[in-house]
Amino acid sequence: MNLLPNLALAGGLAWASGIRLYATLFLAGMLGRLGYVSLPPGLEVLSHNGVLIVSGVLTLGEFLADKIPVFDSVWDGIHTFIRIPAGTLLAWGVFKNSPADVQFAAALLGGAIVTGTHLAKSGGRALINTSPEPVSNWSASAGEDLSMLGILYLTWQHPLALLIALALFLLLLCWWLPKIVRGLRMIFGQLGKVRAKWSGPVKPGP
Repeated sequence: MNLLPNLALAGGLAWASGIRLYATLFLAGMLGRLGYVSLPPGLEVLSHNGVLIVSGVLTLGEFLADKIPVFDSVWDGIHTFIRIPAGTLLAWGVFKNSPADVQFAAALLGGAIVTGTHLAKSGGRALINTSPEPVSNWSASAGEDLSMLGILYLTWQHPLALLIALALFLLLLCWWLPKIVRGLRMIFGQLGKVRAKWSGPVKPGP
């Protein structure tokens, strides 16, 4: 087993799925189906007809949902319970035929990557949605589309470069996530003050 390409595949798929899960599944499966890439045995199911059809339809839905301000945050919230397990399974699937300890380590790594990526994406988009204009939302969405495609390209064509980029992203994530959390707390705090102001003081009972 060539460790470097498989590490890049596990990390790249987990990273990309935290941004665009269904597009990652569809593109990986289609590329494997057409013979452009070689999928490990644990991921060959992605190239089956049923999986391609479902992931293709969901890719279209995800593409459209992500371009609608506010609804994209609802979509991200729901997919917290889908992207993270799916990204973990993708990383595990790369090492399905490896010893149990390697499988477990791959699942932990993939789970950490997809969780961090998803939280950064969903939190960042929630902050962007506080702006009434839609241009910033569309720009962020287009940037995420291009990022996902770039990640998948590096995953198969330049695995070492992918791993370096992933390491840099994880370092950036350690700096970025606390800022997102503080920003969201500030917004929720302001919303709470506005709600309290409009509701007025509570009148005492008789």
